[in-house]
Amino acid sequence: MKKKQVLTLSTIAIVLGSALLIVKQTQKNSGPAALTSRAAGDTLFASFPATEITNIEITGADGSVTLVKKDGKWTVAQRENYPANAVNVNEFIRALAELKITRSLEAGPSFAPRFGMDEASTKPEDRGLTATFKDSADKELAKVSLGKNIEGSQDASPMGAMPVGRYIRNHADESGFYAVNEMFFSVSADVTRWLAEEFIAPDKIKSVSLSQKGSEAVAWKLVRDAENAEFKLEGLKPGEALSSENVAPIKSLFSFARFEDIVTTAAAGERADAAGKRNAIIETFDGFIYKLTITPLKPGTGPASSAPDNQLVTIAVSANLPSERIKPEGEKPEEAKAKDEEFAARLKALNEKLAKEQSLAGRTFELSKNTLDALLKERETLVKKAEPTQAQSPSPAPGTKAVEAVTQPIEAPAAKGIKGAKKPTKREKR
Repeated sequence: MKKKQVLTLSTIAIVLGSALLIVKQTQKNSGPAALTSRAAGDTLFASFPATEITNIEITGADGSVTLVKKDGKWTVAQRENYPANAVNVNEFIRALAELKITRSLEAGPSFAPRFGMDEASTKPEDRGLTATFKDSADKELAKVSLGKNIEGSQDASPMGAMPVGRYIRNHADESGFYAVNEMFFSVSADVTRWLAEEFIAPDKIKSVSLSQKGSEAVAWKLVRDAENAEFKLEGLKPGEALSSENVAPIKSLFSFARFEDIVTTAAAGERADAAGKRNAIIETFDGFIYKLTITPLKPGTGPASSAPDNQLVTIAVSANLPSERIKPEGEKPEEAKAKDEEFAARLKALNEKLAKEQSLAGRTFELSKNTLDALLKERETLVKKAEPTQAQSPSPAPGTKAVEAVTQPIEAPAAKGIKGAKKPTKREKR
């Protein structure tokens, strides 16, 4: 081999050796290469089709719920397309679209049970949740499983170990499982957790009436003359008085009330005990009229989660709202303008409230005993015996005079030795 060739080969060897050294040093500094499709800091999805989703099915050990987007609004399929809690649905979609990985774990799909994603398990803690996202053509766009919570350090909280994240799997990515710091607290396979929570909210109650069980006859009716006045019971009998303790809660009926569930038409027919049905009418000073039909449940009907003393309630809402403000005589133009604007704003709010509450018509709501306790009182609990008045002196018998009380004090004899005392006579001395 010629000297020139030897020098050329030696130069090539040195260059290759240097390149290899640089590659090894680079690998040493950058750490081991990622063995999963996504690494820490990446989003779970390279691109999540959030705007195309119109159907979400969430399945767990205890059942499933299907959320369907109709005319731009989310509904719950299992409850005859009752409105869904749009905030929770949109938050779930947004969280997945922006979800970042904190740690990647190389493992194939067969390792799913280790991460709490065993789709064959009947235990919620082992089954986890599976969410499938589809478009309007029923094409699957994405599928994820939510597994076990990731516990933090025992010393991180005085309450002990607290969850700091959750394991998640993108079914389209079979390279591994991922840890994220999102807990997905609002995600559940429980249908009731996805129902919109809006319910009636009677304000400024003017009167309330309740019928007798299984009858249209009125059992009792309470009325008051002003918003701050006390209720009066129609037909109050002599010797009776209202029990303020039992009547007071009626002033704020259904304030912040929530229903337990929506009952489908078929289920309502099977579960309702018509013999105990009662009607209630609530009128407000704003002109709203609420007509409620309240029916107890037949014993042993409904899911295990339903309390036996819950009631089924249907609602009809109407209102007599003024079309214009009554202006007092002599009102100044500047005052009229401000009051007209205030009236218009108030009327708009009332019409919006009416439309929202009228949308509840045709549905059967399941309400708890606590929610209805104030309304479903019997008449005898609303009244008590009147307090006796202070006893007066009896009238004298006919033909006799009343004995007048002695009002003048009897003067006692003056004591001996006291100035001004009368001296005894000789006869008195004897």
